[in-house]
Amino acid sequence: MGRVILIQILSLSCLLIFSNLASAQLKQNYYATICPNVETIVRNAVRAKVQQTFVTIPGTLRLFFHDCFVQGCDASVMIASSGSNKAEKDHPDNLSLAGDGFDTVIKAKAAIDAVPSCRNKVSCADILTMATRDVVALAGGPSYPVELGRLDGLSSTAASVTGKLPKPNLNLNQLNSMFSAKGLTQNDMIALSGAHTLGFSHCDQFSNRIYNFSRVNPVDPTLSPSYATQLQQQCPKNVDPRIAINMDPNTPRTFDNVYYKNLQQGKGLFTSDQVLFSDSRSRSTVNTWASNSKAFNDAFVAAMGKLGRVGVKTGRSGNIRRDCSAFN
Repeated sequence: MGRVILIQILSLSCLLIFSNLASAQLKQNYYATICPNVETIVRNAVRAKVQQTFVTIPGTLRLFFHDCFVQGCDASVMIASSGSNKAEKDHPDNLSLAGDGFDTVIKAKAAIDAVPSCRNKVSCADILTMATRDVVALAGGPSYPVELGRLDGLSSTAASVTGKLPKPNLNLNQLNSMFSAKGLTQNDMIALSGAHTLGFSHCDQFSNRIYNFSRVNPVDPTLSPSYATQLQQQCPKNVDPRIAINMDPNTPRTFDNVYYKNLQQGKGLFTSDQVLFSDSRSRSTVNTWASNSKAFNDAFVAAMGKLGRVGVKTGRSGNIRRDCSAFN
């Protein structure tokens, strides 16, 4: 028995050491001598894509989260299914990922590869990381230095997605458990949830809160009554499932701290949003960030740095893909 526990402890220690070694190889200005202008090239490609459609911004940000939470930040979510392999992007939890997020990475990759000295020198995982930073800044959020040096993953399966992504109906314990498995704290989780200041959702993700929450309360009592009525008007029963509702009803196109002000007013769209205010253990953080946008921005940047180190592939565990949607 003692030997089994010792082996388990050693295995966990090796996993943590390996994880730390991988993230230790990440650094700012990683491409300084490989492709010196890579960050400018990516930023220009992202800006051009945003000018075509605003969906680029929430689409890219969400793509980064969905990539990092499944097998780490390795662009495995970009892989297209082929033959007998059903890839991550075709798991039900990923079917709502906006095509514009994928297209942003593909266009940035093409711009990088158009420079002969940079061709096939920059990983898709790093391109997604840079593009995510850029969309946050273009939406009015903080711009921050990113650590680079990731390789692209060598596997992508739909099966690996199951149970890895936060669901809209999770409570605080479930959220903390899911994020702590990635080395992220409750504060990191609340900060990353602030990404819901941008983007949209579909009615089926929260319809239970406005129609059949419980036998006693058809409408979730933590919802603002006026907001619940507004949502019922936007999402009548049997609505077209493609109808999109803004996550932030007030400033849906701006990266700001209004998300937390909305929670104070009972205007969190998901159960997993509103619980951050309704649970006393996280409420003080929501209140702080609702009144202090700099504190939120700083926490968001720190949490994004930690998320970007999750499951990083280095050495033989990855490579640089010639095509982000296919293995070499």
